[in-house]
Amino acid sequence: MRGGRPDIEVVDPSRVRAFLRQFAWADPRLRDVLSVLTLEEIALLFFLHLAADRQGCSFWSDGTIAKRLPMREEEVRKARAGLVAKDLVAYRYPLYQILALEGP
Repeated sequence: MRGGRPDIEVVDPSRVRAFLRQFAWADPRLRDVLSVLTLEEIALLFFLHLAADRQGCSFWSDGTIAKRLPMREEEVRKARAGLVAKDLVAYRYPLYQILALEGP
């Protein structure tokens, strides 16, 4: 038993994920926020969590993000505006910053 949960038998033991040396982290409290986000906002937020450094900062351009997701640049800008309005991301061209969540 680990962490109060019984050990479980995974579906595919040959594909159990391992943590890589690169840094990527998302606050588990984001589960409580997902219901108020659009799919585009979720995609952008997830992308930023993967792209951000330890301070939550990323310099990826809207064009590059749009190609990677894939979305139109207009959709990236709209998703960014939504994340900024919901106080999840700060943005000052060309810098994105993932903001710490408030509360417990």
